[in-house]
Amino acid sequence: MKRIIKRVTGLLLAFTVVFTSANTVSATENNSETTTETTTETTTEEGTEQGQEENDKVEITEDDKPYLALGEDLSKEQRKKVLKYMGISEKDLDDYEVVYVNNAEEHKYLDEYISSSAIGTHSLSSVVITQADKGHGLKLSVYNVNYCTVGMYKNACATAGIKDANIIVAAPFPISGTAALVGILKAYEEMSGKEIDEEIVDAAMDELVTTGELNESIDGDSEKVEAFIADLKEQLGKTNWDSDEDILSAIDKTAEKYELKLSKEDKEKVLALINKLKNLDLDWDSIESQAADLAEKLKELDIDTEGFWDAICNFFRKLLEAILSLFK
Repeated sequence: MKRIIKRVTGLLLAFTVVFTSANTVSATENNSETTTETTTETTTEEGTEQGQEENDKVEITEDDKPYLALGEDLSKEQRKKVLKYMGISEKDLDDYEVVYVNNAEEHKYLDEYISSSAIGTHSLSSVVITQADKGHGLKLSVYNVNYCTVGMYKNACATAGIKDANIIVAAPFPISGTAALVGILKAYEEMSGKEIDEEIVDAAMDELVTTGELNESIDGDSEKVEAFIADLKEQLGKTNWDSDEDILSAIDKTAEKYELKLSKEDKEKVLALINKLKNLDLDWDSIESQAADLAEKLKELDIDTEGFWDAICNFFRKLLEAILSLFK
């Protein structure tokens, strides 16, 4: 009998360890799906925000030529903190190409989509961008951003024609980060020497805000919402949608593909965005590449998740069988 008790105790201890680990993973996954504009979040030195997917861990090296867009209203201490996130020494700032984002620019591009009070009166979000080799894709990290996800920035950048670049978005304390897209576009123009069309800038801003609103209203996770928008844009580059009915049909089918439940208001927002994109001269290769990256990421996540929980179920089944066998 003592041997049986000892074996049961050992199995129960193993059960406790695995069950605790499963709960920890589950809690982490749940936290990674929650992102709201008003949430104050903790930033780690590695650049991973609670409440959004893992960053690409972008680093600025000595061989890079960084282009910066700093918030005009940063205090000396705030600027020091932002530059630290970027891996840039303040004493070397004069060696870099620097532009500044002011509050008037934020209101110029965002007033149509966000209330003036939400935009505020100070420009703090800052950006550094470096050119990467062809085929590198968009790599992006964020610090102290609690509304715009990495995927939202990447989608909007792809719409604006930005590709093969490393980007870091940083703020001195947790804020929405919507205005940082203004900084990305300004810094990119400095780096590339090419001016981005005003209508494309407007569409990128619209996309960023629309995706953020969908993240808040749709019963689904942010990565699926981002992939949903990217997929629709990819379809737009290959398909001639002649009417709103055609677009709405595509919206319904794509939403079903990503298991998203859209309200009538959600569909109207996406329809308006697609109609705006439809008439622009966009870089479809950049958009297609970003859509493929998001689709692959979702595929990998699904495989990993299913494999983990299959292993857990198999363990519990074997555990139960082992316990019952002791009393036969």
